Amino acid sequence: MLKNKTALVTGSTSGIGLGIAKSLARQGANIVLNGFGDVEAAQAEIAALGVQVLYHGADMSKPEEIEAMMAAAAARFGRVDVLVNNAGIQHVAPVEEFPLARWDSIIAINLSSAFHTTRLALPAMKAANWGRIINVASAHGLVASAQKAAYVAAKHGVVGLTKVVALETATTGVTCNAICPGWVLTPLVQKQLDDKAAAQGISNEEATQQLLREKEPSLQFTTPEELGELAVFFCSPAGNNVRGVAWAMDGGWTAQ
Repeated sequence: MLKNKTALVTGSTSGIGLGIAKSLARQGANIVLNGFGDVEAAQAEIAALGVQVLYHGADMSKPEEIEAMMAAAAARFGRVDVLVNNAGIQHVAPVEEFPLARWDSIIAINLSSAFHTTRLALPAMKAANWGRIINVASAHGLVASAQKAAYVAAKHGVVGLTKVVALETATTGVTCNAICPGWVLTPLVQKQLDDKAAAQGISNEEATQQLLREKEPSLQFTTPEELGELAVFFCSPAGNNVRGVAWAMDGGWTAQ
């Protein structure tokens, strides 16, 4: 479905981003990877799917590096047809104790980077009259949790940005939508579970159930593969008139 098209996925050397990149590659898209995980392993996984792969190590908190990444993608493949804004970081603290540098970096990486990649990708997408912008927001783009002020603010901002871009491209072949996952079993979350189990002297399974019971009625994780298949749907002809949605994949978290 995406043969001869190019997908750029930020934060894609592991976890959610890599899962989405692999799903798009299975549809024939060439992939531009970005992130600070195991780059060689991620490139090998994508190349094994029979598509071309380019890695760019742009720091998503720096607009000039984002511009360099977008230029490199255009130079190699012509343009970015599918843009997936996935890069993100987290820090937990009460508002009055929240470190200023952490606030600034979370807003820059989780929100501002999506603005910069989008503004740079849109001209070529509009010229081709086809494009897909998929923003990985969060259940925290729809509801809040205590001690996550910067993350919640950024993800709400991502949902708002998604809606604005969707309206501005509504009469074109370009669509913009957001995915709002709940808990996803990534290496980062697995480490949280391991730490929780060790701190409380409980099994990993008990720690997992504790985590899920707090928020997710389904009591199961969403997988990177499931998120990838939703991204594929957005790219399909069935997604042509899906515009500006914040699509929850959260096991019922935001239905409560």
